[in-house]
Amino acid sequence: MTPTPRRGDASKSGYYGRMETQDQNAIIAVALMAALADGHATAEEKSQLQGAMSKAGMADLDGLTSRITTGQLTLPDMAARLSGDGARREAYRMAVLVCHADGPANAAEAGFLASLQGALGLSAASASAISADAAALSLAASAATSSVASGTPPSPAGLDEMILQQAIITGAVEILPDGLANLAIIPLQLRLVYQIGQAHGQQLDGNQVRDLAGALGIGAAAQVMEGAVRKLLGGAASSILGGLLGGTAGLAAGAAVTFASTYALGHVAKQYYAQGRRLSTADLKALFARFQEEAKTIYPKVQSQVQAQSQSLNVQKLLSGLRLP
Repeated sequence: MTPTPRRGDASKSGYYGRMETQDQNAIIAVALMAALADGHATAEEKSQLQGAMSKAGMADLDGLTSRITTGQLTLPDMAARLSGDGARREAYRMAVLVCHADGPANAAEAGFLASLQGALGLSAASASAISADAAALSLAASAATSSVASGTPPSPAGLDEMILQQAIITGAVEILPDGLANLAIIPLQLRLVYQIGQAHGQQLDGNQVRDLAGALGIGAAAQVMEGAVRKLLGGAASSILGGLLGGTAGLAAGAAVTFASTYALGHVAKQYYAQGRRLSTADLKALFARFQEEAKTIYPKVQSQVQAQSQSLNVQKLLSGLRLP
């Protein structure tokens, strides 16, 4: 069966047609390979990745991970399962996205992408076109989270509105058809946490901010993979995610999930720093779950704002606006 192109098939948004289930499974497996490519994933990161894949309806995650890490499942195996050029390009695009999730690809990840390019039979020009925007966006995102915030921190009274507005923006990013846009979500969330800590007099660095997000199960590779898989599945994602937030379906469901994640992260950070960083991991996770539930009731009221934001967003400009002049 030949996939039916949808909006973005011939653009940077990738291959979002009615693809075969075999293609979907192979592409998601390649994305997991990319996430494990540098060999440094911790047990917590692997758990987050498996959680992301569970939401995509993938079964036997432990078995799949084991076959990848032991070399029983190889890149040529996955390439052979893909039905055509569109699926092969999407597999490579997904891998590029995951390898750039937490910053520019390192040497191991770059080596993996080179091997994947060869296995898929992609030309250097085709691979370069897919990689260039991801590399540039990832570099901008990395700079945005590492630079020191300037200006006057928001007042405690303004934190709730700031959290809400940032949740709306990240939800809007999720709607954008270009899957590479998802690389902006994590830095926007981390900068939100940084600003909240600053408002409470905390002197933080990037690692401390990432540690808080990680304690709540928000990992860069897992979150980027989850968003990319939602876009890959398209309408099929409604059956997987539709029940999470009031029956919202498809990409709108992804926006709702991202909105809730950002909203909950912001409010957890607000309480955590207000209490002098004395909350336990269990307390943090309980608060995160509570605020996610609260976000479910808020999202329908701001959904039109999220959609309006998505019509005017420029991700590169958004990230550059987070950096110092």
